[in-house]
Order: sequence, then structure tokens, then C-alpha cells
Amino acid sequence: MKRKIKTSVILMVLTIIFLLPGRATAQGMPVYDNINFISFAKQLVEAGKQTSNIIKTMKFLKEQKENIDKVSGAIQQLNAVKELVRNNERLYKVVQEDLRDILNSPYIRPYEVSRVSESFNAIIENSMEDLDFIKQILSSDLLKMTDAERAAILKEKETKSKEMVAEITKKTERYRDIVSFRKMQDKINNRKTNY
Repeated sequence: MKRKIKTSVILMVLTIIFLLPGRATAQGMPVYDNINFISFAKQLVEAGKQTSNIIKTMKFLKEQKENIDKVSGAIQQLNAVKELVRNNERLYKVVQEDLRDILNSPYIRPYEVSRVSESFNAIIENSMEDLDFIKQILSSDLLKMTDAERAAILKEKETKSKEMVAEITKKTERYRDIVSFRKMQDKINNRKTNY
């Protein structure tokens, strides 16, 4: 029985072989072209070198981006500090010039002088405290902060200093208006009438 199966299988294989077209029967061991193989190996080595160079370039570009970000952060901090200094200079200028004129005016009453001085001094003291805090942030390593955190605090203090400038300007205008009103009132009350 086994023999019959073997012979029938052999007959089928032989039939298939004879019935297949000629090219299907001509297949054998593949022939390797050594020149193509060497060329392919060289291409792989070259691709590896190029990949390595691309990786190095990417690392270099990443480092440069980090450096640019650091410089950009430093410039933002510097601009914020410049704006803080500029705002504080405005505050001092207002206090030195405008406040002196207001306090020396005969239309400001003696009991008002201390109140006006105290309100301006409070703003100036607040400004000085902010400058001291900024100095600590920029010069001390005790406050471990990232550049982003430092820049955020500087931006916040810059905004606060702008608000102080606006507040002191508003107070100055208000006191100037009071002086102008009292001056006009005094002129009206002391005018000479020709009846």
C-alpha cells in the first residue's frame, strides 16, 4: 500500500514537471553577482556615515537652539530690567520736580503736606523694595530659579512699576488740579470790582 502511494506521488510529480513550461523547470541555485554585492555593501557603509553625520548635525543644531533660547531669555530679562530702571527714574523725577512744586504751593494747606508726602513716599518705598528684590534675583544663587521663572518675575515687577508710574502721575495731576482750582478760587474771591 505504501508502495502504491509512493509510485502515484512520483508519477504526479513527473507529470507536473513535464507539463510545466520550460522556464519553470530551469530554476536552480541563484547566482550571486559579487560586484553588485560589494557595491551594495559600500552603499550601506556610506548610508551609515551619512546617518551619523545627520545625527551629529541634529545634536549641533539642538545645542545652538538651546544657546539661542538662553540668549533670548537673557535679552528679555535685560529689557525688563531696563524698563524697571526707566520707570523708577520717572518716579524719582516726578517726586523731585512735581512734588516739590505742589508742596511749595501756597494753595496746599499745612495739614495736607504730610498726607501728600506720605502717599508719594509709600510709592517710592515700594519701588525701592522692588529694586532690591530684583537685585537679589539677578545676583544671588540662593534663589534657585530657571531663566523662565526669573523672566516671569521680572515681567511682573515691570508691570507693577508701570502701575506705580501711572498712580504717581494720576496723584500728581490730581494735586495740580487742586492747586489750580484753589488758585482760581482765590483770584475770584479777591478780585476787585468796579461798581
